[in-house]
Amino acid sequence: MTAPLHEETPAGTAAVEPAPSKAETAIEGRSLGRIAWERLKRDKVALIGGFIVLLLILVAIFAPLLTALLGQSPNERHEDLIDPLFSTPKGGLGGMSGEHLLGVEPVSGRDILARIIYGARVSILVGFLSAIVAVVFGTLLGTLAGYFGGWLDAAISRVMDMLLAFPQLLFIISLISVMPNNLLGLTGTGVRLLVMIMVIGFFGWPYIGRIVRGQVLSLREREYVEAARSLGAGRGYIIGKELLPNLVAPITVYMTLMIPTNILTEAALSFLGVGVKPPTASWGSMLSDAVRYYESDPMYMIIPGVAIFITVLAFNLFGDGVRDALDPKGTR
Repeated sequence: MTAPLHEETPAGTAAVEPAPSKAETAIEGRSLGRIAWERLKRDKVALIGGFIVLLLILVAIFAPLLTALLGQSPNERHEDLIDPLFSTPKGGLGGMSGEHLLGVEPVSGRDILARIIYGARVSILVGFLSAIVAVVFGTLLGTLAGYFGGWLDAAISRVMDMLLAFPQLLFIISLISVMPNNLLGLTGTGVRLLVMIMVIGFFGWPYIGRIVRGQVLSLREREYVEAARSLGAGRGYIIGKELLPNLVAPITVYMTLMIPTNILTEAALSFLGVGVKPPTASWGSMLSDAVRYYESDPMYMIIPGVAIFITVLAFNLFGDGVRDALDPKGTR
């Protein structure tokens, strides 16, 4: 009697499937975005910076709700909490209490925490929108200069050199001083915010324009661009479909590093008195007012200074992490 072709499985014993060979194992592909995210997740410092950045954005968006929950207003005066002799808050640490967690301002008695929260709105708004303006101008002109070359490249490059040598801060100060109080339906602080966003963004585009130009000079000679050109693709298609998608990584990295610089510029302008108009809260204007009271009420200077420091540090840490994550040669 011949043996059965397959051995019978004993009763009560589960059949064991043979392990798949390496050739049969499916290889899971990973996109560039997923690879970058996995690298970023391993960078704990960058994640902390990103968490703080997200928290600051949420604070700026929900500032009215947060101050309502605290029961405070950024412009409400509490002169009864001020020492009439020295014009400084009563009590220690700048008048900190359960009602005013970070104390109150000298002279006016306005709640510092409420003004810090509303000051985040100004800093985040100017930082982000001016960076977007710079990215739009820089990407457009840098791409045109790098792809077409010739006289267009020379002209755009000379404009970049001129703007990089221009005294940006002095120009903004002089421009704001002659701007009308009403412009494009905006008044007062709105006009100043618009001017700061446009001017900071306009003077910031040459930095990203140089990066984009250098990338395009390299990318336009790649094989896939030559293949698209040989198949009859037009210049618009090549720029939009072949070049711009490959510029997303360097643009994203530089934008994350540009925002903290713009925040510092806004704080400097407000410190010099040409930023937002009072009584609108701004970290820079709070520092400017604190100069007169740093000896009698040092907390009034320390708190907005720490807010600026933490914000700029968080953006820089997150930007460094994004740069490392998007670097194709990186090992982190």
